[in-house]
Formats: sequence, structure tokens, C-alpha cells
Amino acid sequence: MEELLTRLYGYLRGMWRFRWWGLAVTWVVGVVGGFVVYSIPDRFESSARIFVDTQSVLRPLMSGLAVQPNVDQQVAILSRTLITRPNVEKLISMADLDITTRTPTERESLITSLMSDLEIRGTGRDNLFTLAYRDRVPERAQRVVQALVSLFVESGLVGKQQDSSSARRFIDEQIGNYEEKLTEAENRLKDFRLRNMALLGDGGRDYVSQIAELMNRLNDTELELKEAENSRGSLERQLGVEDPMLRADPPDPSMVSVPDVDARLAVLKKNLDEMMLRYTNEHPDVVGVRRVIAQLETEKKQEIETMRKSGGGQGAAPGANPVFQQLKMALSEADARVASLRARLAELNSRLAQLRSQQELLPKIEAEQTQLNRDYNVHRQNYESLVQRRESATMSVEMSAQGGITEFRVIDPPTLPHTPAAPNRLLLMPLAGLLALAAGIAVTFLIAQLRPAFIEPRGLREVTGLPVLGVISLLPDPAKEKADRRRMMLFSGGVASFAVAVGAMTVLLKWLQT
Repeated sequence: MEELLTRLYGYLRGMWRFRWWGLAVTWVVGVVGGFVVYSIPDRFESSARIFVDTQSVLRPLMSGLAVQPNVDQQVAILSRTLITRPNVEKLISMADLDITTRTPTERESLITSLMSDLEIRGTGRDNLFTLAYRDRVPERAQRVVQALVSLFVESGLVGKQQDSSSARRFIDEQIGNYEEKLTEAENRLKDFRLRNMALLGDGGRDYVSQIAELMNRLNDTELELKEAENSRGSLERQLGVEDPMLRADPPDPSMVSVPDVDARLAVLKKNLDEMMLRYTNEHPDVVGVRRVIAQLETEKKQEIETMRKSGGGQGAAPGANPVFQQLKMALSEADARVASLRARLAELNSRLAQLRSQQELLPKIEAEQTQLNRDYNVHRQNYESLVQRRESATMSVEMSAQGGITEFRVIDPPTLPHTPAAPNRLLLMPLAGLLALAAGIAVTFLIAQLRPAFIEPRGLREVTGLPVLGVISLLPDPAKEKADRRRMMLFSGGVASFAVAVGAMTVLLKWLQT
């Protein structure tokens, strides 16, 4: 920080040596600037205010159904309608501005200047618009604004209708384009779903749902296969102990198997064993189960007796055992069921393996489907929005036709200005003074850099690279101090007189404008 201040102090000391040059440049630039500000031609502004009454009885009733542009939109539409080359050429003829134009170049320059100088300003509310134009001649500015008001009133509604027609044509073209895009997107999505139906599934069954369903069916089939194999094993064991031939004097009836009765007896005996762990022999449930077991054993004996009689009666020749035949038929059915379940299990495993082999394609397919759905949804939303806007625009045009023509009221007619609106010399003159002062300071700094001097020993040591052994102080001289004070007063007077001159010139220009 100290080094920065030291360097700044050195710059100021160097500029102080050439202060008279800076003061002279300030005076010269100030005089030239004052002459330039004074010589800028005056421009007079003529303006008119117009109220556009767009209210009707149908507007609040059709709110939300028909297009109702706000004030900003109306200003934009009016600006595009009026400040265009055809309207400006018509305005030149209406205001007799083409009398002084003799060449196509002058006419082109006039059109360009009018398009840049004409202004249509909105107040932001109440549909009030201000039309303004600036020119060197007050009467000509008034004629231009009067012509602009006429164009505003005449072409406002026509331009609005043209904009509505253009908007409808544009919307119709966009609807046609989006119909084609929507049809193409639908076809792409349909073809994609047909190609990847196995992975995408039908309806709510996607890839994950199909995997889960196959796993559930596979587990159920494996369980059924185990049950069928257990059942077949049981039949094989019963068939192994059953005699194929029914003898005349059969062995103990307990050795003969009656499947239905034996199954019920097995269950009841198991229940009886469980009850005996908790109850006594006199318990009613125990007594009831034993009574049922006794009945089933009696029934089994009767079944065996019936089968013996059907085989030729007691003492007859031995014949085929019907129990053995029934077991053999049941075993055949069990074998067929096991084979069927194994085939089903193999098919389910094959389907599951096929789906799992395609799981690497699933992310790509899902990404492609997401993109296709996104494109389709975008086209569909844009299409529906355009159709809705077209209906709204149609209803808006019909509402305008039923509601009457928009009314234009001239609140303030074009004025004939007597005081120039530009340039603002009260602002330009102080700015010219500040510019002149900045030019003087810049010239002083430039000369100080071109003709540098050493103010302190540090600068001399840094430039030469040699050590500074000592410094000789300047002895005070009364005559020199008096001369320095006199020069200081003269310099201060020159700066003060420049400021007074700028202020006096500003007041003079203010007086001349009034």
C-alpha cells in the first residue's frame, strides 16, 4: 500500500510540472466543446395521445375461451402495423415530406430517419398510446404526427385482422406439420412395440413381471412335481407289497391294502397318537377317534370280503387281485403326471433362460421406448395445444365481428411545439466541461510520462541501479517562494475562471432556449 501511494505521489508531482499545458488544453477543448454544444440544431417534438377502447359485452363472457391480447401485445401489434416501410412511405406522402426529396438516395435516407425517429409509447394501462416525432421544423413535426394518427386509426383494425389471419394460417400450417409428425411418431412407437413385444409384455406385464410370473410358475411346478413323485413312490411301495393274484385263503386282512380306507386310518391313527400325549383313554375325543378307527377297520374287512367273493368265493381258484390292478392303474396315471410336469418344468426353464439372455437388451429397449414416448407426447401436446389455439383464434375473430369495431379516440391532438425538446444543453454543457478537464489531465499525464523527472532518491536508484549516496536539499528562497505563490494563484484563477465560464455558458444557453 505504501509503495502504491508513493508511486501515485510521484505521478502527481510529475503532472504538476506541466500543469500549464493541461490548463491550456482544458480551455481549448472546453471552448471547442461549448461551440459544438451550441451549434447542435434544435429538434422540436410533437405528440398526440390516443385511447383505444377495446371493451365489449362479449369479452367478459368469453374470457378463457377466446384470445384477448393484453396491452403489451396491442402495443407490439400496433408498432409492427405502423412503423413499417409501406406505412412510412404512405406517411411521407400524407405529410408532404417528399416535396424536398429529389433523388432516390434522399428518399431512402428520409424513410430510414422516419422509421428510427417515430415513437409509439404505451402508458402501461387504460389502452392509452402516445405518438411522438421530433424534427428541426415544428410545423413539419406536427404534420408527421397528424399523419401518423390517421394511419393509426385507419390501419389499426385492418392490421389486427391481418395479424389474426396470418396467425391462423400459421397455426393451420403448424397443425398440418404436427399431424404428420404425430403420425410418424405413432408408427415408430407401434413398430417398436411389435418388435419388442416379448420384452415389453402386453398391457401391464413388462419384463420384470414376466420374470416374476415365470419364477412363480416354475416354483409351483417344481412343488407339484415333488408331490407327484412322492405320490408315485408311495404307489410303487404299495404295489410292491400287494399280491398280484387274489388267493382263496388270503393272509391276514391287515396285509391287504385298501387305499381309501388305509389313508383315512393312517390319518386317524396319527391324530390318536397326538391326543394320547395330551389326554387319557377316557377322554371323549380319544374314545370317538377309536370308535371311528374300529368302524374303518370293520369297513376294510368288508371290502376285502367283497373282493374275495368277486374273485370266486372262498375256496375258489386264485384269480387277479383287483386292488393290485387299481394300484397299477394309479401308478400309470402318476407316471404320466410326473412326465407332464417334467415337460412343463423344462419349458418354463427354457422360457426363463431365454428372457434372462435378453436382459442386457432391456436397458437399451427401455431407453429407446422412453425416447419414443417422449417424442410422441411432445408432438401430441403441441398438436392439441395448436388445435385449441386455432379454435380460440376462430372464436376471437367471430367475437370481434359480433362485438363491433374497436373505437379509437384522440385524447390530445398533435401539438405545435415552441420549445425544443432536444438537445439538452443544460446537461451537455457541464459534460463538455468535464470532458475538457479530463482531456487536460490526460495531456498533463502524457507529457509527464514522455519527459519524466526523479522526484525522490528511490526512483533514481531503481532506474539507474546505482546506490544513491546522498541528497542535497533545496534551500528556501523568498523570491522563489513568492513567484511560486503567484503562479499558484494564476493557475487557480485559470481553473476557477474555466468553471465560471462553463456555468455562465450553461445559464446563457438556458436563457436562449426560453
